[in-house]
Amino acid sequence: MKHTKLLLLLIFLTVNTVGQDTEYKSETNIHYYPSEVNQSDTYINERCALDIYYPENKENFSSIVWFHGGGLSAGQKEIPEALKNQGVCVIGVNYRLHPKVESPKYVEDAAAAVAWTIKNIHRYGGDSTMVFVSGHSAGGYLTSMVGLDKRWLAKFDVNANQIAGLIPFSGHTITHFTVRKERGIPGTRPIVDDMAPLYHVRADAPPLLLITGDRELEMLGRYEENAYMMRMMKVAGHKDTRLFELDGYGHGMTYPAFPLLLEEVKRIEKGLNK
Repeated sequence: MKHTKLLLLLIFLTVNTVGQDTEYKSETNIHYYPSEVNQSDTYINERCALDIYYPENKENFSSIVWFHGGGLSAGQKEIPEALKNQGVCVIGVNYRLHPKVESPKYVEDAAAAVAWTIKNIHRYGGDSTMVFVSGHSAGGYLTSMVGLDKRWLAKFDVNANQIAGLIPFSGHTITHFTVRKERGIPGTRPIVDDMAPLYHVRADAPPLLLITGDRELEMLGRYEENAYMMRMMKVAGHKDTRLFELDGYGHGMTYPAFPLLLEEVKRIEKGLNK
């Protein structure tokens, strides 16, 4: 569905007043793999770390694991400014990149970071049952892969259904173009195999909010593949899949999407607290 700019402004003004009186603390470069794994691989030790930004004087807060974009070949972990001071914890994650590694290493890293959060967020005061996963572009692809294909989190003894909600921003739902590049497949040839979120549609997945830019301004086919994901999730019997198309915004649509992410967290929090 298309969201008007006025509605986005109202949502932004609402969420921007949350958490103003809360103190926040940051910790950086926390390794999410065990020490023996870090010591066994220089690139893992260098790259596989996360930053955490969390409210100090609040208990049982929700957390958002955030994966940066960059085509699986670039980018750095970040705590988006629009998610700060909102009463939630934000975890910015680095993962290994192409061409130093190939698929599925970056998906494994994403799963390791989510598993670390679920297992450790209680030490910061967070609620392990309220961990949300989100990210932009390549980060959106990782969000969907980790949340829909249960084998990745299972490697770390975590059930993907423990995730409270999935909110990918403009992510591939077909096999990512970098994975296709690694295999010598042209970027214009869509593939749906086991490295595609679409391959793993299932009725019992966590709530899924898909957000893309305007179909006429987005990267090639990005809105359409997300629309197909929404349809197939519903065909599979999933009861909580929605799609927002942001009218007038292209692929770099994070600014108007962040308020929708925060609203989704609030919606699910209210539903679980009924």
